[in-house]
Amino acid sequence: MKGSTYRRCSCRDPKTGKELGASCPKRNSRNHCTYSIRQELPPRDDGSRRSFARGGYSSRKAAQADLDHVRALMGLAESDDSEGVQLIAEMLAEVSGEKLPLPDVEETRRRLMAGQDLVGNLTVGEWLDRWLAGKRIRKSGISRYETDVRVHLKPRIGDRRLDRLRVSHLSEMFTAISDANAEILEQNAQRRAAVEELATVPWKGAENRARRKAMKAALDAMPPFRRITGPSTRQHIKATLRAALNDAIGQQIITFNPAAHVEIDPVRKRKALVWTDERVARWQQTGEKPSPVMVWTPEQTGAFLDFVATDRLYAMWHLIAFRGLRRGEACGQPWSETNLDRHSLTVTGQLVQDGWEVESSEPKTDSGFRVVALDDDTAGVLERHRKQQQVEREEWGPAWIDTGLVFTQENGSWLHPGKVTDLFERLVAASGLPPIRLHDLRHGAATLMLAAGIDVKIVSDTLGHSDTRITRDIYQSVLPHVGKSAAEATAKLVPLQRKADAEEAERKAEKARKKAKRTKKARGEGKKKAGQKKPKK
Repeated sequence: MKGSTYRRCSCRDPKTGKELGASCPKRNSRNHCTYSIRQELPPRDDGSRRSFARGGYSSRKAAQADLDHVRALMGLAESDDSEGVQLIAEMLAEVSGEKLPLPDVEETRRRLMAGQDLVGNLTVGEWLDRWLAGKRIRKSGISRYETDVRVHLKPRIGDRRLDRLRVSHLSEMFTAISDANAEILEQNAQRRAAVEELATVPWKGAENRARRKAMKAALDAMPPFRRITGPSTRQHIKATLRAALNDAIGQQIITFNPAAHVEIDPVRKRKALVWTDERVARWQQTGEKPSPVMVWTPEQTGAFLDFVATDRLYAMWHLIAFRGLRRGEACGQPWSETNLDRHSLTVTGQLVQDGWEVESSEPKTDSGFRVVALDDDTAGVLERHRKQQQVEREEWGPAWIDTGLVFTQENGSWLHPGKVTDLFERLVAASGLPPIRLHDLRHGAATLMLAAGIDVKIVSDTLGHSDTRITRDIYQSVLPHVGKSAAEATAKLVPLQRKADAEEAERKAEKARKKAKRTKKARGEGKKKAGQKKPKK
């Protein structure tokens, strides 16, 4: 197809505004004009013409190099490959119209052979929007993804070309997030100091009121208190981007996922600690929890259940404490999947909180669908709860809402998971026991099962874990008496001469103490006899 390079003068007539073209008096000057290229492209499907045009070259050599580049791209598709010819032509027309850089010939060849888009001008932000629109998961999951995209990903890397996103770009993004965290902490500290200073200024007196007014104005000008982007959130941001880019690879839009290779600070797993007597005493003195995840001892769990024995939702607290159901699973457990005669229940759903809205959902993973065995006492507790619910049904009459769930409000409607958590925290505070979260009752159930010697696979299945490593890593807190027994049993397995020598020395010392005690006693009796007076004749 026809193509050429040519000189072009862009000077205009000051009167008419038209280009002078060949009549420009400076046209023959060596550095006055620029060079342009034009290459005919295959016509569109409707027969209309199109071409590649570009100007502004400083020399004919540079212009010819780009013209050769265009022709090399056109030659990637065989003449009998009508689809490939049209794809190349559309790509070149778009590159010309958008004034984009000419794509690399080998990269274009690879894209053409792989069936990928030839012009990679899709931005990260545009792809993330398209990816979110196509997700078909539960609402709470979409909301979490949307937050990561809206708050972090689009503002920081949304304008970058998707096919040119690199690991270094993501490293820079996470570095910027860390820098923003430091700034937020500093601003929070400044605002906290200003609030504390304001609290020290008296209310009375014109001078004090004026000072308070000025300080409040300064506070209003400061940034509000904000939360930092913690390690867990950063890991979730990375996971969201990695999932989106994996889907882009699946659709052959890109071939490399930089989110799979960027390194960020790992998240330290929260280890559950048991409320020992020493930790309880320290908490009573300072009000501080040793760890965000705390577990009650069996005695403390029993004390709490005794304290809430008359609570309307006692059966729920009991079930979570002994069988380790999640909050949403307990709130969404139906009677149709609860067989008290066979002492079992089947977890098939849950109530999920999204913001403050509540929706019914299936378990998040396949392992969440599970059968949970019930002991006799728990089955009896649930049976009494069913009778109590029947009384409430009769009291409400036609106004009763038949949701079919085990745990409901008084009128039969859903329990709000957030309100259940609030109620649990109030009950714990009223009991005087050291604080734990509602989810920590689940931790406690796992700890009790493991302490009772139940195989970790059974514990994992009961809790709905996909892997026993999760159970070992997160939920296996060591109760004091279990740890002591394990330590003693371990120590007895190792014969130590030091221990034998120490025991022998202890026996000798004990023998010496007994001998000294007998000698002392004998001497005392001798003195007593010697001091006695002889009887008078």
